Amino acid sequence: MTRAVALGIAVVLTALPGEAQETSDVPTQSPRSGAVEFRLGGYKPQLDAEEALEDGERPYSQTFGGSNMLLFEMEMQRFFYQDIGTAGVSVSLGYAEKYAAAQTEGGAETADRTGLHVLPIRVRALYKFDYPAFHWGIPLVPYIKPGLVLMPWWSTKGGEIETPEEGGTGKGMRFGWEVVGGIAFMLDVLEPRLARDFDSDLGVNHSYLFAEYTYAKVNNFGGKGFDLSDGYWMFGLALDY
Repeated sequence: MTRAVALGIAVVLTALPGEAQETSDVPTQSPRSGAVEFRLGGYKPQLDAEEALEDGERPYSQTFGGSNMLLFEMEMQRFFYQDIGTAGVSVSLGYAEKYAAAQTEGGAETADRTGLHVLPIRVRALYKFDYPAFHWGIPLVPYIKPGLVLMPWWSTKGGEIETPEEGGTGKGMRFGWEVVGGIAFMLDVLEPRLARDFDSDLGVNHSYLFAEYTYAKVNNFGGKGFDLSDGYWMFGLALDY
């Protein structure tokens, strides 16, 4: 009899942890391996700063009035380290264009429209100091992203690739380097329950709004020709998955 009672108690005690695990509402998180970012900002290539220009020549400002191009980019990130922060690599693709009335050599406007188009392609390393966000509940995540830039460009006139009268071509490609620094705000703290549902339903671990500053030198590492360098702000949405 005593042995039977002891066996029964042992069975009950063994079952308790399993029962507690089944009824626990502690959220679980899907594996986190990368992120996708969408960002938008103003970009103004430094075409007016080219060394080959004569005094008083400012081709970009004289054609487009000096205003920024609207640049949109999408970036895919892959994480290879997640402990004291997150490190990885990323690839991004963007597009910007600017249109204005074409001008004669004397500066008079014509009925045609001239345009400048750029297609920046970036390869970056990245580091996000997100340890405080994950472990201490501080929703601000600073980060840095150094990288290389490949930027195809082309100019159009009347919808066709422009051919300058003095020779040359209306399209090309420039190379360079850049450093990006930014800070992201983790949106999970605003609606934790919604963030957990977003993860369980779609596999999105965390979402952020961010602001970042890009310092880019896109001039073939100091070579002659188009200077597509600039320093500018970008703002966007990031989703960890």
